[in-house]
Amino acid sequence: MQRLVEFIRPGPDSKEELTEALADAEDNDVINAETRVMLDGVIRMADMTAGDVMVAAPRMDLIDIDAPFDELLHLMIETGHSRFPVYQKERENIIGILMARDLLKLQRAPTLNIRALLRPAVFVPESKQLNDLLRDFRGNRNHQAIVIDEFGRVAGLITIEDVLEEIVGEIEDEFDIADDVGDIFALADQTYRVSGDTDVERVNESFNVVLKSTDETQDFDTIGGLIAHEMGHVPKRGEFHQMAGLRFSVLHTKGGAVRWFKVAPQPSDADPA
Repeated sequence: MQRLVEFIRPGPDSKEELTEALADAEDNDVINAETRVMLDGVIRMADMTAGDVMVAAPRMDLIDIDAPFDELLHLMIETGHSRFPVYQKERENIIGILMARDLLKLQRAPTLNIRALLRPAVFVPESKQLNDLLRDFRGNRNHQAIVIDEFGRVAGLITIEDVLEEIVGEIEDEFDIADDVGDIFALADQTYRVSGDTDVERVNESFNVVLKSTDETQDFDTIGGLIAHEMGHVPKRGEFHQMAGLRFSVLHTKGGAVRWFKVAPQPSDADPA
């Protein structure tokens, strides 16, 4: 009977056929669109490795074990991350992971050795399969891993969110906002956090400036679009651009676009952009 069923309804023989079968299932209302997208992500993820989705080493936000407390606190406020790889002397020398919440303990006990707050760092090779990595994340309750290349050097950083997003798409977090909403928030260090989707006119009104493209034929609705055009490429985390006396530093990117800028007055000794 099983052979007869398989003869009448043969299963897919390849991933391509499986993907087509899922599309047919959606067309026939067997599954909905969101379910198909997730299943497609699971199939696609089977061929992906940590090296495919990691944050490359030059873009990693790291903490120097010898940095003063104020500098560490400023970095955590600026980036908004909950975990930071910690290095000693050289960025390649990762000695542990510091949780943002653990850093607050130093405020209560300044004499506490920061090394006592470090948690072990997890290292995985670039070739690590994402499905295996997700299983490891779930098993050991780690949410972050340092990716190393074939020579044992730090290649990048990967989180459980990076892996899950390959299945479910972008995961909204405290940095994320709806695509049609933008806003400006004051920070404790007298600077501002500005979403990339904020309307240019709103930024002009808030900072009493006139931001416009150097190309008079171009008109941009959002500050993220304007800055990207002026820079000539999609900005990456850590890059900055200066316009109208303001310095726009990229705090967070996602999906090929800037999600958050840090905005501060342009340094007086800097050349205007």
